[in-house]
Formats: sequence, C-alpha cells, structure tokens
Amino acid sequence: MNPLSQKHCVPCRGGVAPLKGEQLAKLQHELGGDWTIVDEHHLEKTYLFMNFKEALAFTNKVGDLAEKEGHHPDLFLSWGKVKIQLWTHKINGLTESDFILAAKCDVAYGKDVF
Repeated sequence: MNPLSQKHCVPCRGGVAPLKGEQLAKLQHELGGDWTIVDEHHLEKTYLFMNFKEALAFTNKVGDLAEKEGHHPDLFLSWGKVKIQLWTHKINGLTESDFILAAKCDVAYGKDVF
C-alpha cells in the first residue's frame, strides 16, 4: 500500500507557499500511478469504469473520503469515467495533502499503484 495513503490531510490555513519543482517531483514519485501535475498547480487523473453506475459509486466513495479528510477535490462525472482535480484552494497550488488524497483515491478505486 502506498505510504501516502496512510497519512491524513492537514487543513491549510494559508500563508504557505505552494510546492514547486523538486518538492513536487518527489511527491509525484511517491504517489506513482498515472496522476499528472498540471502547470505545477494541480493534480489530475481520470478513472475509467464499465458504466455510469460504477462511475457514480466511485464518485460517492471519493466524496465520503473527502469529507473524512476535510480536503475536497473537483470531481467530473460522466458515463464510464470520473476525472479528479486536486489542489489546495487556499493557496491556489499544491500541498502534501493533495498527494495524500490522490493516493487515497487510488485505494478507493481498488488499484493502489506506486
């Protein structure tokens, strides 16, 4: 299991700089899978499903997970797929918590890859 998925998200109160460069590369390596860092601003991944019902069930799993962690992604649900975008809105960039929630999403999908 990915060690990031064992951590918990920490609420960001602002006043900290978003992660950049080497810090992002290190966390992306730890995260593994096929998450993409877009413009050093957010993480993005699309999960594929056999139908709408499975995609909706996963969306609800991620919603429950987000509530437990107090860290909420942008979710885009359509037939057979769910796209997730993660960033820390308070600082308009990435923190370790974004990578933690990403790892937890992979576990919820049932494919903890790293």
